[in-house]
Amino acid sequence: MIYLDTSVVLAYLLAEDRRPPDSLWQETLVSSRLLEYELWTSLHGRGLAESHGDTARRLIGRLAMLELVPPVIARALDAFPGATPLRTLDALHLASCGYLVEQGQSVVLASYDRRMTAVARAMGITLFNLKVS
Repeated sequence: MIYLDTSVVLAYLLAEDRRPPDSLWQETLVSSRLLEYELWTSLHGRGLAESHGDTARRLIGRLAMLELVPPVIARALDAFPGATPLRTLDALHLASCGYLVEQGQSVVLASYDRRMTAVARAMGITLFNLKVS
């Protein structure tokens, strides 16, 4: 199972140079409900909700969504390992991914965010190899 950070979905939707491989979308994908909020906020902020909305809805429909349940929120309140400071939403994503790992799920994290991947490594979370395609 691959946990998707919002940076990966935005890179795909916005056709950035660092696009994830097409094969990623054939995998079992999961994310926090937070991804949906971040994605729409970003699209609205860029004036792209109308032009990219259908594709965004299809991508969101492919994901299993983990709600921000109390154990996830509780984990986000604790300190994270490593020296890299986290932003609030990144901490919530990592708490969600970590929660799945703690529940015995085999999860790898797909993210382009260097701060998030540094802390994920310190947490022992395996990273998905996002080659530029």
